[in-house]
This record gives sequence, C-alpha cells and structure tokens, in this order.
Amino acid sequence: MKENISIVEDEPIWRKMLNGILGKSFEVTNAGSGEELRRKFFEATPAVVLLDLKLPDASGLDLLPQIKKHWPDTEVIVLTSGATFDAAVQATKSGAFHFIQKPFDPQSLQVTIDRAIENRQRKQANNALLRALSAMSGGTAPLFQSEAMRAVVRTVERVAPSEVTILITGESGSGKEIIADLIHNLSPRAKGNFVKINCAALPRELIESELFGSVKGAFTGAAADRTGIFSQAEGGTLFLDEIGEMPIDTQSKLLRVLQDQKVRPVGGKTDYQTNCRIIAATNRRPEDAIKDGKLREDLFYRISAISIQLPPLRERRDDIMPLANVFLKRFAAQANRILDGFTPQAVELLTHYPWPGNVRQLQNQIQRAVLLSDGPAVSVTDLALSDWEQVCEANPSPALGNRNGPTGSLDALLKKIEREAIVQMLKETGGNRMLTAKRLGIGRQTLYNKIDGFGICDKTDASSPDAKGSQAKADPGRR
Repeated sequence: MKENISIVEDEPIWRKMLNGILGKSFEVTNAGSGEELRRKFFEATPAVVLLDLKLPDASGLDLLPQIKKHWPDTEVIVLTSGATFDAAVQATKSGAFHFIQKPFDPQSLQVTIDRAIENRQRKQANNALLRALSAMSGGTAPLFQSEAMRAVVRTVERVAPSEVTILITGESGSGKEIIADLIHNLSPRAKGNFVKINCAALPRELIESELFGSVKGAFTGAAADRTGIFSQAEGGTLFLDEIGEMPIDTQSKLLRVLQDQKVRPVGGKTDYQTNCRIIAATNRRPEDAIKDGKLREDLFYRISAISIQLPPLRERRDDIMPLANVFLKRFAAQANRILDGFTPQAVELLTHYPWPGNVRQLQNQIQRAVLLSDGPAVSVTDLALSDWEQVCEANPSPALGNRNGPTGSLDALLKKIEREAIVQMLKETGGNRMLTAKRLGIGRQTLYNKIDGFGICDKTDASSPDAKGSQAKADPGRR
C-alpha cells in the first residue's frame, strides 16, 4: 500500500512538477490554499505534507500548528525560496521535519521524504509501545526497569510488526503471556483477536478438536460442528502456551497447518485457509524437550524463527517494585481499598526475595496482601513470605545480611526484622497490643514477652485507653 503525500502549493507549475516526481511512488493529494488544506483535515491522514510557506490566504507558519494538531503523526517538509529562509528555519523549530529550498533536486527531495516516513514509522512504533506498556501497567511508570527486560522489549519492538512466528521461553510465571500480548498489540494484527490456549490444560482427546475444530459425529459426544481456535484467531494472533506439553501426534498436524496455512477440522473432509500469527511458549529448555521426546525438532525450527528468552524475576530485581506497584494499584481498585504503597521493610523483603514462582507468585502475594492489610500501606506481616533464611542465603546483601557476612549472624538479623515488624504494627494499631497480637498472628503473652525481650518502649500503648483497658481485662497481672 502506497504512503499518502499531501502537497500544499498554490503555484500550478510546482504542483505539476511535484506530482510528476512523486506520483509513481506515492498516493498524492493536492491543496492550493490554506482553506483547501483545512478541508482535508477530515480525510485520510497523510504520511508527509509538503508545505509551501507562501499561500494566497495563509502563512505556512500559521498552518503548521494546525497540521500537527489534526495530524500529530504526520511529518511536514517545508518548501521555501531564499527570501523565506529564516521563516523555514523557524518552521523547523516549530515541528517541521525539514525544509527544502526551491528549486530542488528531485533525488534529494525523494531522500528527504523517505527519511521523514521512516521517522514517522519509528515514532508510531514507539507510541504504540508506550501505549501498550501503559495499558499493561495501569498508566503508571514504565513496567520494565531492568536492562534485561528492556532488551527483551527492544526485540519485541523490532519483530512485532512482522508476520514471523515467535517462540518465548522462560520459567513458569516469568511473564511469557505478557510478552505475547505486547507483541500482538504492537503488530498490524492488533485489532484482531488475541486467542490463548494452554496446551497442558487440555485433555489429550480434546486438544485437536479445540485447535482445529470438529464436525458433527467426528467422535463420541460431537453433537454439532465445533469451531476451532484457529478460526477464532483469524486475522489476529494465536498464543500456544506450553507447546511442549502438546501430544506429539498433534504437533505433527500443527506443523502441517503452519506449513500449508490450511486447517482440516477433526472428522472433516475439506481444508479451509487460515490466517493467524502464531506465538508459542514453553517453560522447558527446547533442547531438553526435544531430547526427552516432548517437542518435535522440525516443529521447533518452524516456530522459533525468532526466540525470546525471558529471565526469571530473581535475575531482574529492578522490575520487582514497578510490578508490585502495578499489582497493588490494580487489586486495591478491585477491592475498593486505598493503600499508600509498601512499608520500607516490605520493600526490602519484596526486593530481595528469590521469587521461585516469578511474576505470578509476586502477583498472588500482592493480591493477598491487599485483601489482608489493615494499615495504610502493605507491611511485612501482610505478605506470606516468612522464609527469611531462604531470602538471606539465596540473596546475601548488605540489606538482608548473610550467615557469615559482616552484617552479623542470621539469628540477629531475623530478630531485627521481627522487632521492626512489631514496632510497625504497634504504630498502625495505635499501641493496642491485643489487636497487634491478632494481626501478627501470635498470642498476647508471646507479644508481651517479645516486647519485653526486644526492649520496645511503647509510649503510645500507655496512653491508649482501649489498649490499657483491653490489656488489663485480658491479663490483670500485667500492669
């Protein structure tokens, strides 16, 4: 499809010359005045506008902001004579891509237009990427902060506009579906369906019917014709998750579909053409899956024209808090809760935890914390991550320490964290020890012993009538 070029020029001789130069390569429209141009604002958006600065009813400098307002992605190339050179420079500062002096060399004009179109396409791709990431992150800061994931996003940005088949690999819960969704949204198929199927979740006897469809009577229980997901994804993208769990005989049929672009329903006698892009994913190393007989080698080569490897969350810790904040915002809105974020201790725990379940585990933890938190922010006690020894040993750091490091023994570190959790909860409950013990999930006497043992001076508790009354009533011996 040819790009559209709009020529805004009042001199017939220049319009004729420009149409002759550009007519073979582009779809060209013409306007001889500012008024004609304004009427075109409601027509198809051009890739490039060639704008003469001297028009009978308007100045090009006045028209330029209007063009950028109505066609923000359109690049403007100013046409000028020597007498208006300063104005052309001013137009460039106001958003014009470039300016060309009359008379001009046709080859230089063509090169400038090609550069303008490339710049427009690059901006559109960047805008689409930002929109997709913004939608995924609920409009917050960029979802991925780590260099590893930024490299992944750069790869996605380059390959998404193509039709190439893509294989995404990575541990369970690392975000393979998110990347597949991003690829779809950045592709020309974004307006089509994004259909997902987990090959591991389908019974062996139904997976072919689910993929390719089936006709009435094809097997026991097939009471009517069934549409497969290849049909549902027509014109869009089909995401085959855990493709290594697909039965081998089904993999051979899938390979034939990918090669011929034709699908035959189970029990059917005729094929139908299919047009959907395939993105596959697996949590297995493809080499191991092939060796173990779980993945056909020829299918692997067919689906892995482009391979994207997602690092586990523990290898991209800069992404943890941006993801946690996105999940917090989403689940707090769903639960109609107002939470101010995470306490410093919670941030420390989230940042250094090894996350064996990757992004999916982080998401589940934040959802749980939102539902259980009683304070203004998510605290350590709201998170079901009590295996601090695993955190410390797997991630020795000045923040968390380790058994033999200079920060002290593991026992001392755990006591410090426990003390901070108790102090934080006492603050959140206004010093009410009964409520503090309840939220911490420990007995009152245990809490009293820890307060004494840690030397916590809780002045708020002494001045709290509820705390004193409940404490005296529950334990009259402790005054």
